[in-house]
Amino acid sequence: MASQVSLPDERSPLLGSPPPAGHDTAIIVNHRLAPSLARRVYVSHFLSTWNSRVFEFGAVLFLASIFPGTLLPMSIYASVRSLSTLVFASFIGRYIDTGNRLSVARTSIIYQRLATVVSCVLFYLLSVKQSFRTGIKEAVLAILILIACVEKLCSIMNLVAIEKDWVVVMAAKDHEALGVLNAQMRRIDLLCKLFGPLIVGLLDGWSTRVAILITLAMNLASVAVEYFAIAQVYNRVPALHVPKQSKVQATATGSPRNPPHSIWTRCVAFQAKTTADFRLYFQHKAFLPSFSEALLNLTVLSFGASMVTYLLSSSYSSYQVAMSRTVSVTFEVLATWIAPWVMRRIGPLRAGMWFSTLQLSMLMAGGAIFWACLQEPMISASGIVGGTILSRVGLWGFDLCTQIIIQEEVEAENRGAFSSVEAAWQNMFEMLAYGSTAIFHRPEDFKWPVLISIVATALCNMGYATFLWKRRGHLLHLEKLSNICGGTARAWRRSIVSERWPPHNEA
Repeated sequence: MASQVSLPDERSPLLGSPPPAGHDTAIIVNHRLAPSLARRVYVSHFLSTWNSRVFEFGAVLFLASIFPGTLLPMSIYASVRSLSTLVFASFIGRYIDTGNRLSVARTSIIYQRLATVVSCVLFYLLSVKQSFRTGIKEAVLAILILIACVEKLCSIMNLVAIEKDWVVVMAAKDHEALGVLNAQMRRIDLLCKLFGPLIVGLLDGWSTRVAILITLAMNLASVAVEYFAIAQVYNRVPALHVPKQSKVQATATGSPRNPPHSIWTRCVAFQAKTTADFRLYFQHKAFLPSFSEALLNLTVLSFGASMVTYLLSSSYSSYQVAMSRTVSVTFEVLATWIAPWVMRRIGPLRAGMWFSTLQLSMLMAGGAIFWACLQEPMISASGIVGGTILSRVGLWGFDLCTQIIIQEEVEAENRGAFSSVEAAWQNMFEMLAYGSTAIFHRPEDFKWPVLISIVATALCNMGYATFLWKRRGHLLHLEKLSNICGGTARAWRRSIVSERWPPHNEA
C-alpha cells in the first residue's frame, strides 16, 4: 500500500518544519538577536511600518486632492478608522491570544496589503474620473472608509503580535536583549514616521496619481518579502511554536463548539468578550503604566497636523517647520540609544519615572514661555517648539520603559487582549486631541489644547508615580538622600571648624 503523505495545514511553518527539540538555533548571542534572525525581523517590521505610515499619510493627501475645498471627507475617514480600533479591540486581542502565531502574522500581512491595494485602486479611479453621478462618489468614499478600518485593524494586529508577543518570546527572558530589540523596533518606527510621509508628500506634490500608483506598487512588491521573512523567523525560533494557551484555556476563551447563529446572540457574546477584555485591562497590575503611556496621545505638542497648522499661522515658514520636525525626530531617535543605556543602570521602573519627569518638565517650560509671550506669536510658538523637541527624549524613553514593563508583566495568554485594549485607548485619546482642536479651532485659541496636552502629561506622570509607589513603596531613596545631605552638612561643619580653629602642631 502506498504511503500517505501528510500535507501541512495552514498553521504549519511556510518554509519547512521547525527545528527539532534541543537543536541549538543560537537565537540570542551576547544579549543580541542572532544577526541572520535579526535581519529578517527588522526587514519584516520595516516593511509593515513603512507601508502603514505611507498609506496613512497618503490617504489624507489623496482625499484632499479628490475632495478639494472641504475637510469633511478626511475627518470622517480618520475618525471612523480610529473608532474601529475601539470597537473591535476585543476581537483582535482574542484572535492574537488564541490563534497560531504564524497564522496571525500571515493574516495581518495579507489583509493589510490587500486593503491597501484595493484602496489605492479606488483612490486612482476617483482621481482619474472626478465627475461621477450623484451618490457614486459618496458610496466609493464609504467603501474606502470600511477598507481603511480593515487596514488599521490588521496594522494593529501585526504590531501587537510582533512587538508585544514575538519579541518577548525571542528575547527568552534576557532583559538586555529585550531592551535592544525594543529600541531597534522603535528606531524603525520613528524613521518610517519621518521619511514615509515625506516621500509620499513629495510624490503627491508632483502628481497625486503617481503617488497613488507608487504606494500601490510598494505594497505589491513588499508583501512577498514580508510574508517569507516572518515565516523564516517563526521557523528559526522553536519557542514561537509553543501555544500561548492550553486546550482548556482556548476552549474557555475561544469560540464555543456550537457557535450562536442569531445576530443578537452573537452581538451579546461579542459584547461580553469586550467587557471581559476591558475588565482584564483595568484590573491588571500593568494597567497604570499602560494607561499612563496611552494618555500621552492626548496631545497637540507632537509636530502633527494641529501643531504644524498653528506654527504656519504664527509666522513660521514651511522650511522652519520642516527643520524643527527633523530636529525633533533626531531627538526621538536619540532616545532609543539613551533609554536602553539608562535602563541597564537603574532598571526600567526608575528610568520610566525619570523620563516621564523629564518630558513633563520640558513641556511645562515650553508652555510657560508660550503663555507668557502670547502677544509675540513668533516667540510664543518657539517656546512650544523648543519644549516639544526637548521633551522627545523623555517621551520615547518613557515609552520604551513602559513597553518592557508591560511585556514582562502581561501573561502570554493575555498579551493580545491587553495590548489591543491599550491600542484602543491610544486611538481614543488621539481622537480627543483632534477634538480639542476642532473645538478650539482658531489660532488664538490654541493655548487651550496646549494646556490640555500638558495636563495630560502631568496625569501620565502622576499615574506612573502611583504605580511606582505601589511597586517599590517609595519614589526616592530618602535614606540615601538624607545620608548624602547629612554627609554634606557634616563635611561643611568640619570645614568651618577647621577654618576657625586650625589644628596646632605640638612642639
